[in-house]
Parts: sequence; structure tokens; C-alpha cells
Amino acid sequence: MTMLNVNPLLLTWMPSGGEMIVLLLIIVVMFGGKKIPELAKGLGQGIRQFNEAKDGIKSEIESGMKEKEKINTPNNNA
Repeated sequence: MTMLNVNPLLLTWMPSGGEMIVLLLIIVVMFGGKKIPELAKGLGQGIRQFNEAKDGIKSEIESGMKEKEKINTPNNNA
């Protein structure tokens, strides 16, 4: 989705620099300094697993398409 397709009203709801700092402070207070690296590690692992699953599905689809092309193309050596 390009920025041209975004409703301008939605852009006013996005937090600015000062609001981001307040949000970060609230997160530090709620979870504590020791929990934040654990949360970030879990988030990173989740993103990594998602990307691995996405790549696996993509490679399965591509291999299926290649097999279908092999079946549909006539064998010139026969």
C-alpha cells in the first residue's frame, strides 16, 4: 500500500515524537528494564518463524509450478 492510498485522517492518529517517548516510558514502567530484552527476543523469534514459514510456502508453490511445467511440456527427446 502506497502512501497515496492512505487516508489523511489516519495520519493524524499516528503518534508523534513526544508521544512515542511517553509510550516507551510507559512500557519500561510496566514491564521493567529486565523484561524488555526478553520481549524483544520473543518478537524477533516470532518474526523469524513467520519469514521462514513464508519462504517455505513460497518455495513449495514455486516447485509445484515447475513440476506442472515439466508435466505440461512435451519431451523432445522421445
